[in-house]
Amino acid sequence: MDGTRRGPMSAKSAVAAAYPGARRSDVLLCIAGLTGLATSVVLRVGVAGVRGAASVPAGLVFGVTLSILASCLGFTIGRPTRRDVLLGLGTAAALCITPAIRALDATGHAARWSGFPMWAAVVTFVAVAEELMLRGALFEAARRCGGAGFAVALSAIAFGLLHVPVYGWRVLPLDVAVGALLGALRLAADTVWAPACCHVCADLAGWWLR
Repeated sequence: MDGTRRGPMSAKSAVAAAYPGARRSDVLLCIAGLTGLATSVVLRVGVAGVRGAASVPAGLVFGVTLSILASCLGFTIGRPTRRDVLLGLGTAAALCITPAIRALDATGHAARWSGFPMWAAVVTFVAVAEELMLRGALFEAARRCGGAGFAVALSAIAFGLLHVPVYGWRVLPLDVAVGALLGALRLAADTVWAPACCHVCADLAGWWLR
């Protein structure tokens, strides 16, 4: 009789001890991550001033803050694989097809190399930092807390909202949609490097397609 009672009670106790505790900690991680994101945006806007998205110091402050935040939330990364890079490049190419066609149709379009190296370095750093935080630390905490769908949705909404102070409300629907795509890529690759590669390539392509 004791054995019959102890087995089920033991399993139930293990689940009750493990899952709720992990869930509470992950909820706290999500809250901390979202609070940190909001603080990072405030810092970026404050440093940028009237220059907005064109401010290099603001971009660097934003990237450093996000990187530190992701590290503080316990997210660690491994090395990117060939599959990560190919998935990222392929998704970025798909995102850029329509803008590329429009750019080809535009008259007087010329490649602008002046200022590109510095801009590319900052954009790459910021894009990777955003992915480490959004599709890395926040995504993992949200997935443990509410599942894959919740993780994709939360990181996509956060991705859209963090760009509003710099680019305006008009970018919100597009950025949320892109954030959802990056989240789906994160699930498909099971690594942060695929969405990071896609994010970087799409942002760099934007220099030539604008």
